Amino acid sequence: MHDNARVGRQSDILLHDFRPRPALRVPETRVPRAGVPAIDAHNHLGRWLSDWVRDDGGWVVEDVGALLALMDETGVEAIVNLDGRWGSELEANLDRYDRAHPGRFFTFCHVDWADLAGAAGSLAASRDAGARGLKVWKDLGLGVTDERGEFVLPDDPRLGDLWAAAGELGMPVLIHTADPVAFWDPLDATNERIEELGAHPEWSFADPRFPRWERLLDALEAVVASHPRTSFIGAHVCSCSEDLTRVDRMLAAYPNLHYDPSARIGELGRQPRAARRLIERHPDRVLFGTDAFPPTAHGYRVYFRAVETADEHFAYGVEPDDPCPQGRWRISGLDLPPAVLEAVYSRNARRLIRIGDA
Repeated sequence: MHDNARVGRQSDILLHDFRPRPALRVPETRVPRAGVPAIDAHNHLGRWLSDWVRDDGGWVVEDVGALLALMDETGVEAIVNLDGRWGSELEANLDRYDRAHPGRFFTFCHVDWADLAGAAGSLAASRDAGARGLKVWKDLGLGVTDERGEFVLPDDPRLGDLWAAAGELGMPVLIHTADPVAFWDPLDATNERIEELGAHPEWSFADPRFPRWERLLDALEAVVASHPRTSFIGAHVCSCSEDLTRVDRMLAAYPNLHYDPSARIGELGRQPRAARRLIERHPDRVLFGTDAFPPTAHGYRVYFRAVETADEHFAYGVEPDDPCPQGRWRISGLDLPPAVLEAVYSRNARRLIRIGDA
C-alpha cells in the first residue's frame, strides 16, 4: 500500500515540471574558444527579429563593442548578420556593423515579397550598397501570398529571375525553407516537440491550409536544381535535419547546395555518427552557424563542444536555464577531425561569401 501510494503521488507531477537530472557520469570537455578561428555564418544582429528578444524594437545587440569582445574571447572571427532587409534598413545595418568594423561583420539583405517583379532589381541595388548575400526566410512558402491569396513557394516561376540574378551577382542565397517536421504533426501525445509547440503554438503548421513539409523540401530542391550557377545555403541542415539521407542525396546531386547546422545541433547531436559521416562526405559544403541571438559565450561553447569533442549525453540548449529546448533528449559530440573542422569553421564561408582572399 505504501509503495502504491507513493507512485500515485508521483504520477501527479506535470510534464512541464518534470526536470530529470541524468545519473550518468560522463566526461565533460570544456571548449572555451573555437579550435580554429570561426565564422558564424548564421546570426541575427539587426532589428528585424528584435521582438523575439526585446520589447522596444531596438537592435538585437545593444553594445557592439561588447559583442566584439565576446567574439575575441570565444575565437569567433566574424559574424554573418542576416538582418539587412533592404533600403534604409540595410544601410543602417551596414553602417552599424560592416562599415564600422570591417572584416568582422558581413550583412545579407532581403527582398520585399510584396514586389515579386522588382525583386531582382532590389537585390542588385542591395549588392551595390554592400550586401554580401540574400537571406530568404520561411515566410516564402508559409506566409507570403499572391493576389489570389495563394501561398508563394520558392519554386514559383515568378521568382526565377531573382534566383538567376543572385548567381550573376555572386551573392549566395541562405534559405530557410521549412521547420522541424514535427511542426506539421498533430499536437497530440505522439509529438516529440509538444512542449516547444505548446509554448509557441504559432509555430505549428498542422493546419492543412499550409503547404506540407514535403512540398516545401521539393520546392527547395527544384530551385537548387534549376539554378546551378547560384550558390544556395540550406539553413538548418536544409530544413531536413531529421532525414540526413535526403540531405546527403541532395548534396551529391547539386554542387551548388550547401548547408549550415544553425539551431539544429540538437538534431545532429542525437545522431552524431550519421551527422559526422555527412560532413566528412561533403566537407566543403557546410558552414558553421548558430542562429543563437544575441550571441553569448555559453551559446558558442555549446556549439564548439558539439562539433569538436566526443563528449556524450550533454545538454544542447544555448541558454543555461533551458537545457533541452527542442525536445527531451541530450546530445553527443561529432568529434570532427582538425582538417574538416577548419573547413567547417571558416574556409567554406570565406570561399562562398568571398571573405578575405578566398
